[in-house]
Formats: sequence, structure tokens, C-alpha cells
Amino acid sequence: MRILMIGHYPPHRGGVARHVKDLVDYLSREHEVHVITYGTVKGKGENVSYVKVPNIFGLRGTSFTLLASKLGVKLHKKLNFDLIHAHYVGTTSYAGVLIKERTGLPLVVTAHGSDLDFTSKLPLGSYYVKKSLIKANAVIAVSHYLGVKAKMLGAENVKVIPNWVTKTGKSRGEYIAFIGRLTEYKGVEDFIELAKLFPQEKFVVAGEGPLLKKLMKESPKNVKFLGYKPSEDVLSKAKVLILPSKREGFGLVILEANSFKVPSLGRRVGGIREIIRDGKNGYTFSALDEAYEYLKELLNPKKGRKAGAISYRISRFYSMEESCKRILKVYEEVVG
Repeated sequence: MRILMIGHYPPHRGGVARHVKDLVDYLSREHEVHVITYGTVKGKGENVSYVKVPNIFGLRGTSFTLLASKLGVKLHKKLNFDLIHAHYVGTTSYAGVLIKERTGLPLVVTAHGSDLDFTSKLPLGSYYVKKSLIKANAVIAVSHYLGVKAKMLGAENVKVIPNWVTKTGKSRGEYIAFIGRLTEYKGVEDFIELAKLFPQEKFVVAGEGPLLKKLMKESPKNVKFLGYKPSEDVLSKAKVLILPSKREGFGLVILEANSFKVPSLGRRVGGIREIIRDGKNGYTFSALDEAYEYLKELLNPKKGRKAGAISYRISRFYSMEESCKRILKVYEEVVG
């Protein structure tokens, strides 16, 4: 098959870019994949073309939709694709819709998380999301939570295929970690509040974002800010991961923590409830006092080791090979 892939791609950071890169690498073993992504991408791989898409300040998403769709149609005339696969429901997937309307190609769309939780509530974003879900021949959701939301927003053919992890290791257990964008919805301020309740423990914040300066001013001395760091570098020294997000479609970082034998503490929302099995590989919480009690339990060396061992066993169920095979079956279904 010849596949047109649309979405974030390295050197972009984040879970979607890593997901797309892994999928492209897997598919390129036997298929030809071409990628349209934001900005300049360095490097070139076998059977993979990287395309620079200009960025218009203030209209990044919409400009990408228009420019990527125009480019996709042009590439199809030259290469004759079998299908389009767009990642992240919104402006990215709507580029896929426009290409489909002009070429007749089948469209697969993957919902990764905040696209259905946040973008779907924005005035223009709502249009992009609903139109994409209705027009897609198949919608892949990375969690059951997102699968239900996709159906509620108009998707008909929904397949739940979870994310995966590719790196494993064993943590040295030096600190309690937060990994993610420093934004209000990620709940990082609650992480700082927990740090105040455990002054004897080291807490680290790995990430960048608009709240950085505010958090640095308000944080106690036992909190260290690392800036952006690859999650595996942070997890290799973590003893507990905390994900206090107020919304989360999947929570890939929890899965990554599992693969490093690091138990997790996450807010009881969205897809987090599907990955954290309370009392097994960590705990979910609603209120801060609840999080305090659970963190105290996970910091008990014996209980922490046991939760870490269970975490690792759970991570083995999230195989890249199996998920990619299932995605390929979706392709075969829509191509016919």
C-alpha cells in the first residue's frame, strides 16, 4: 500500500509525534509511507518523504489545513495513494477530509486525547472535529474513553487500538516526577502542592509551558525544574510518577512509567482510569488529600517495589507490534 500520513512528526516533541514515527517505521517495512507535517523535518528514511509545510503566524492550524490539503492532492496526482491516515482530530484531520473530498481516497483518523476533550469545545475546532469524525471511513481511538466520545460526536466506525511503549528500563528511584506541558489543564499546580506536603522528598518537573515562571516562584525548595527532557531520561531516576491532569485521553506517560517499573498516581479522569489499576500499578485520585494518602503508600519501599513490578508486567500488554498490526487491518478494511 501507498499511505499518506498527516500529523506531528519528529523533531516535534510529544506523544503524537512519537506515535506517528513508530507507526511509519513499522509500515515502511512493507509499505510506502509519505508524511505531511508542520515545519521543517530533518532527515530522510526509506520509502518516507518529509514535507515542509509553511506556518502563518496566528493561523497555524487553519493555515496547515489549507496548505497540507493542497499539497496532499498534488502528491496524490504524482504518487497515487491508497489511503490517508490523519493523526489528531481537528485541523490536522480536516486536512485529510479536504484531500478525501478532492481525491475520493478513504480516510482513517486517530483520536489521541485533547482533540476530543478540548478542541471539540472550541467554535471552529468543533466544526473540524465533528466533520472529520463523520467523514472518516474509520476512526481509531487510543482508549475506550475516547472511543465513546468519538461516537457521541458522530463517528460510526470506531476501533479502539491503544498506544504502546518501545523503551524499557529500571528506575533508580531518586525522586517523584511530573512530565508534561506546564499548563493549567495538566494540573501541575497540584503536583507542587503535593511537594509542599512531602518536604523530605525530591520532586522534579520535566516540561515547558506558560506556567513555568509562576510555578518557579511558588515552588518549595524540594522541587527542581528540568525543562524539556525525554521521558525515558526522567523515568530512569523516578520512584513515582504523578499525572494530575484535569483531562487526559490516554496518558501515554503512565504507560512509559510502567515500562520503567515506576508506579503512577493519576487523577481519576478520561483514559487514565484504563491504565492505572488501583492498588496494583498505582492509584487514581479525585481530591488532593486522597492523593496525599496514596503517595504516602507508594513511597513505602516494599509497596513501591511491588507496584513497580506489576507496572512492568502491565506495560508488556501494550505491544507496538500488535497495535500496528491492528492499524494495518483497519487500512485493509477501508481500502477494500
